[in-house]
Amino acid sequence: MYVINKITSHHVVDFAAEELKKYLRMMMPRCGEIDIAYAADAKEGFRLGLMTDFGLDTSEASDLGLDDIIHIDTDAEGGIIAGSNPRSVLLAVYRYLYLNGCRWLFPGIDGEFIPVKGIEPTKYHKMADCRYRGQCNEGAETQPQMMACIDYAPKIGMNVFMLEHDMPLNYYKHFYDHQANEANREVESVTRQTSLQWKRQCEAEFSKRGLQFHDMGHGWTTEALCMKQDEIWSKNTSADVLSDECKEYLALIDGKRDFFDHFPLNTNFCMSNPKARKNVVDAIVRYAEKGTNVDYLHVWLADAVNNHCECEECSKMTPSDWYMVLMNEADEALTAKNLKTRIVFIAYVDTTWAPEVVTLKNPDRFTLLLAAISRNYSIPVDIPPPKLELPRYKRNKNVLPADVNVYVAYAKEWAKRCRVQSFAYEYHYWRALARDLGLFDSVKLIHQDILGYKANGVNGIVEDGTQRGYYPNGFKSCVYAGTLFDNSLDLEAYTADYFRHAYGENYETVIKFFEDIGKAVDFRYLHGKMSADPEKGDYYNPELADSFRKVRGIVAKFKPFVDEHRQTPYRAQTVAYRMLARYLEFVLGITEALILKCKGCDYEAFRAYKSFMDKFGAYEIEMEDCYDHFMFNHSLTSVFGKEASFANLAD
Repeated sequence: MYVINKITSHHVVDFAAEELKKYLRMMMPRCGEIDIAYAADAKEGFRLGLMTDFGLDTSEASDLGLDDIIHIDTDAEGGIIAGSNPRSVLLAVYRYLYLNGCRWLFPGIDGEFIPVKGIEPTKYHKMADCRYRGQCNEGAETQPQMMACIDYAPKIGMNVFMLEHDMPLNYYKHFYDHQANEANREVESVTRQTSLQWKRQCEAEFSKRGLQFHDMGHGWTTEALCMKQDEIWSKNTSADVLSDECKEYLALIDGKRDFFDHFPLNTNFCMSNPKARKNVVDAIVRYAEKGTNVDYLHVWLADAVNNHCECEECSKMTPSDWYMVLMNEADEALTAKNLKTRIVFIAYVDTTWAPEVVTLKNPDRFTLLLAAISRNYSIPVDIPPPKLELPRYKRNKNVLPADVNVYVAYAKEWAKRCRVQSFAYEYHYWRALARDLGLFDSVKLIHQDILGYKANGVNGIVEDGTQRGYYPNGFKSCVYAGTLFDNSLDLEAYTADYFRHAYGENYETVIKFFEDIGKAVDFRYLHGKMSADPEKGDYYNPELADSFRKVRGIVAKFKPFVDEHRQTPYRAQTVAYRMLARYLEFVLGITEALILKCKGCDYEAFRAYKSFMDKFGAYEIEMEDCYDHFMFNHSLTSVFGKEASFANLAD
């Protein structure tokens, strides 16, 4: 009879013990009950707790609360499963189960591959290579899937979850209003109150697992303007909504103080104005006082480029210098209140450029976030870094870099000047989400990005993207999390392991399908990097049409194999194959539109794409846990264009 003894008393260790019990009983369904007890002096059975409680060496960690070390030393009857902090104990439990054959292929019960077998002696010790390993909410969120993704994160080794905005209503509305899929689904409106309650539910699930909770991001600039955080989404906003005093806090651009693009989210404030800065600082302090569960509070500026104040005082320093003035004032105010809140500031759009004269007075409170928003997703971060000439900042006249290595070079200047650690905010699951029909090129790029960032001193990634980006499978996410945890991950071996568990003994046939699709539709084309004549457009290349047409034959040849495997002994594989069956339709429909696009028939390509996606949206309901129709549309709209751009051709 097995027993689980908790050496450490902590609610996350309690949850870890319950998870170990659940999966052991699923693996050994005839093993009988598994008792759980708190027994600090236990010497038998499974012993779960902190490494320090076992007298194990933790000196490799520079911060036991942030750095995850897992230590496993078990035999056929139990043993030690430990971590450097409570979260690491949970991570150690999942790693132990992984080493005993369990796999979490995508979120939810349907994504679990749990073998029926006895446990084996297991030894493993590892500190995560990257401190920050996580994701941020984006796209079209469903609350059940948010719960599933939070549950999934530590199972594949992630330790961070970020919720952007004080009230993430907009992301919920993308789904529950069924934006981009109105023809197939009825609107199910969600209120602000529901959105706020759901955010708190997410936070409770983070706490249960000990996940680092990163909060906020954009929205602080509205506080400077005497507005509420949730007013950032108010479109067609005019300065007339503000009092005369608060109008003076708006950034002065082209001689006028008004909302940038009439949109508060995109509007910066006059950062040289001490009253405007105090509004932001006061808001940060209020938020920190109430948000005692927040591990990292992100304080970002407006979500647009070339929109900073041009007044005489603001022009005396760069936006990044004024940003550091704001951060120093926030630090002083938080210190006065004895608040230990960690603050994340962002190198993003105009603050990509490091400050020239101002630095941080208390760097221990701060972490830098590198957000390479305009990068080209067909080229990874380089090792070693290239030698680059970095243009200096020009107020409201900047061209954002296309080369991610330029962003990394700027981040190094930031880190050197402000003496802070950094991690990246990435967009592999946002605009780049659907730009690789063959899957493997984008996976290889993510793998290389992680290694490149780490080699350049950027200690991990938080992904901005959909929580339903597990289509056609969860391979990309598993490689992402696996590489962040262990930079030595063997991508070829990991690929074989994932596909074998997801698709069974004949998994190599599935791998070959994706390889063939990737050869037929080069992912560089979908990133606009294969134009034969840029004057005719980023996607003009008629010679590619023959290659795209090969997809028809690839799909036709592969379809009987998929049909034969729609029922398997393992539920996870059955679901994986059914998603794959729909993916054949998806690949075929997108490629037919690409054949027109590459020949310069832009309007015809748009019509073919839209007609296909309107029909394909009907399938979202059957696989909505993994497929985000809104975000797939968002990703591909940059290729095919929007309806408004063809308005004059509509007839």
